[in-house]
Amino acid sequence: MKIAEKAVRQSISLPPRLAKQVSSMAMSRKLSKNRMLVELIENGIEAEKRRQQQFFALAERFRNEQDPDAATRLGDELGRMVFGG
Repeated sequence: MKIAEKAVRQSISLPPRLAKQVSSMAMSRKLSKNRMLVELIENGIEAEKRRQQQFFALAERFRNEQDPDAATRLGDELGRMVFGG
């Protein structure tokens, strides 16, 4: 059985459009707005961790690449990850 952690109260301000989306999502999933926000934040943190792992894996491949053309492609991909585009 999962041990309940003591919740830490945080106050946030959301733009109206975002607050409406959270409310709509919570209603459709029959969750409280608070629970919906917790799930969205948890999902966002996990997504950020995955992006970071992908970046480091790509950087490792770039560093170890012997073929100049492949290294250029990997460097371009790293650039897109860092600067967008």
